[in-house]
Amino acid sequence: MTDQPSAATPMNAAAIPLNRVSASTPINSGTAIKSNGGSSKSILSVDLGRTSTKTSVSREPNNVVFIPANVKQMSMEEVRGGIFEARATDPLMDLWMEYQGSGYAVGQLAADFGANLGVGKSKVEDALAKVLACAGYFKLKDEISIVLGLPFLSLEQFEKEKAQIISQLTGPHIMNFRGETVSLNINKVWVMPEGYGSLLWCEAQPKKSGTTPDFTKVSAAIVDIGHQTIDLLMVDNFRFARGASKSEDFGMSKFYEMVAKEIEGADSQSLALISAVNKAKGERFYRPKGASKPTNLDDFLPNLIEMFSRDICSRVLAWLPERVTDVIITGGGGEFFWEDVQRLLKDAKINAHLAAPSRQANALGQYIYGEAQLSAVRAARS
Repeated sequence: MTDQPSAATPMNAAAIPLNRVSASTPINSGTAIKSNGGSSKSILSVDLGRTSTKTSVSREPNNVVFIPANVKQMSMEEVRGGIFEARATDPLMDLWMEYQGSGYAVGQLAADFGANLGVGKSKVEDALAKVLACAGYFKLKDEISIVLGLPFLSLEQFEKEKAQIISQLTGPHIMNFRGETVSLNINKVWVMPEGYGSLLWCEAQPKKSGTTPDFTKVSAAIVDIGHQTIDLLMVDNFRFARGASKSEDFGMSKFYEMVAKEIEGADSQSLALISAVNKAKGERFYRPKGASKPTNLDDFLPNLIEMFSRDICSRVLAWLPERVTDVIITGGGGEFFWEDVQRLLKDAKINAHLAAPSRQANALGQYIYGEAQLSAVRAARS
């Protein structure tokens, strides 16, 4: 998956430790794992979503943190303006840091300074700033390992971007995070195809008799409906089928563009619009900047949801290998369109399973993979 096995290598090694402990219980108390040398090693899982970065230092769903994907590079003088209030404010609303002579605002703060979500850009571009911000938020320091995912647009591009992100992240980093100096040494970076973490998470859950298959023994597909891409992964008995897998440049961003076209002055990358779309029926109101009153999205959202769900399913069925019996639906879009997508797949006699919690599943599965890898390293040394 990363610099160890190729993308075709069976990932059974990652599956073995999953069944030893309940998925809802952290293997370790807190984030530290002790190596044989006695040093503390922390695992940071980062799901580089285009709406938000989902990050975790445990396998607890409630502990996954969402950080808006906006990043703004600024002068150190501009970003340092928040230093007087660093202790008093919510870190998630005020993420800023200095690194190698540049200032960076991340998340809501970056959005306030005019940064958009970066739709259309490679996820490698702002990955370093996002990963460092996640590490700073969790107060990580010294030796850490990173697990993250990238779209599988093609094997060639995946391998190229994987090498780029490993090169960017690996090694020592010193930053000023919200006024405090932080030293990190990223000693290991694992990169998996985006969406694979959801398979690991689903396989780690207690099986419900008659409803959930053993994903290590079936031909399964993972459909990760994200903001920028829809990731279509094929897995045979937990072996990643790289020749049959792909990511398409089609995701929730297209849906938000459809919504924005219905509202005068709307911005499809607005965090407020995205938030309104994802609220419960009856609470979906959005007022673009400068508008005198909000628009009730429920007036047109149901029709757009049905249209978009059919488009998703037509793409999934056009790709779906014949041997697939079960499909895991995941990602923010997977949860949002689940009702319609499930019904359409059922008509095609496909067993669909929703990763739960859908938006956190990749980050959680990636963390579990990191645990398994470090456990394997410790076992080899003992």
